[in-house]
Amino acid sequence: MMLTEPVILNLKNVGLSNEQFYQLCQVNDQWRLEETAQGELIIMPPVGAISGNRESEFNADVVIWNRQTKLGKVFSSSTVFILPNRGKRSPDVAWISNERWDSLTLQEQEKFAPICPDFVIELRSRTDGLNQLQRKMQEYLNSGLKLGWLSYPQSQQVEIYRQNKAREIVLLPTTLSGENILPGFSLDFPIF
Repeated sequence: MMLTEPVILNLKNVGLSNEQFYQLCQVNDQWRLEETAQGELIIMPPVGAISGNRESEFNADVVIWNRQTKLGKVFSSSTVFILPNRGKRSPDVAWISNERWDSLTLQEQEKFAPICPDFVIELRSRTDGLNQLQRKMQEYLNSGLKLGWLSYPQSQQVEIYRQNKAREIVLLPTTLSGENILPGFSLDFPIF
């Protein structure tokens, strides 16, 4: 059976530990799993080729910048982070400063790292609900995210999330700056 939209299971009464969630993901490695801070298990469908290409391009841009600056670590959408609010999330693109990454033990780095990225990009695919992604971005902010971009080609917009600031909506095409979080980084968002 092929999933065409996310399946959300309410497991808040089950209360999966971090280790149980990790084991669930290992046993079901063909699934893309996340857990919200409220204990909802999300089984996500695979993305289509267009979304996969966009995600790959965005990740490559961050990787190229990071290789030049050597300021942190870049992570793909296959990476799960355990957020301080208990959510277990996988952004499409994530970046963490070296200082914060190096504060984790090797054991924490090898599994699902207990840390919120400093910067994320989420790309809305055809199967993603906008409200669900906006809640996810707010969950990142509540967990310490410094800068996040939610791109949704369906409306030709990008939402910018920053600590202690109102969400900003920008129309495409645009170029966004990494501000003081990713100094010198900029990313072109074309009309999709």
